[in-house]
Amino acid sequence: MSTTLAPSPFAPTSALDRLMLPLDVPTVEEARTLVKKTDGVIGVYKIGMELQFAGGLELARQLASEGHKIFLDVKLHDIDNTIFSAVRNVAKMGVRFMTLHAYPKTMRAAVRAIQEDGVKDLCLLGVTVLTSMDDDDLHAAGYRGRVAELVAKRAEDARAAGMGGIVCSPQEATAMRSVLGDDLVMVTPGIRPAGSKADDQKRIMTPGDAIRAGSDYLVIGRPISKATDPHAAAEAILAEIEEAL
Repeated sequence: MSTTLAPSPFAPTSALDRLMLPLDVPTVEEARTLVKKTDGVIGVYKIGMELQFAGGLELARQLASEGHKIFLDVKLHDIDNTIFSAVRNVAKMGVRFMTLHAYPKTMRAAVRAIQEDGVKDLCLLGVTVLTSMDDDDLHAAGYRGRVAELVAKRAEDARAAGMGGIVCSPQEATAMRSVLGDDLVMVTPGIRPAGSKADDQKRIMTPGDAIRAGSDYLVIGRPISKATDPHAAAEAILAEIEEAL
């Protein structure tokens, strides 16, 4: 049974809270520039692998210390002891969110780490199935069944482990809300405003539709970061989120 109490303490309280921007740029300097351009219109900045290997971990600490909410997208998956120790160290960085692949043992080790240390302000997110994957991709990787089935199974495992939330595509959001209730938050990549390119995403939805489907947090990258005016692009998305709410 989940040890997470409903409603989730990590639930967003405003449209601004819900918007997550990936700092998917090659350098810390470019990341800092993007933060400056979007200051005040982004609720959470996400630091993924590209930037992590170019000084992004220290940047995460710095941004968190400056008052920004940070999502450290590390997608951890390893033996229990390694996960336990890694999560304990991440918890000391001051970030708000971090990801692990949604395997039961991995998630249980991570939850044990924050429970033993009494950490209350780090939301552990279980990555179900990457939004760049579809049924054919799963089959090619040796999985049986469909994406929706695997997402549901991993969401149930995350709830049972006591995780703070899951990462899934917006196309699974409505179904996963019935699985998770209000106990866990849902973070959904694969969000594209109407008219935007899908790029490498396969299971996508517009911001408004994703909110109406039950998503809590929307990860929106290139439609903002590649825009001529990232601040204005984020403002337009916030208006769409607000309308959907």
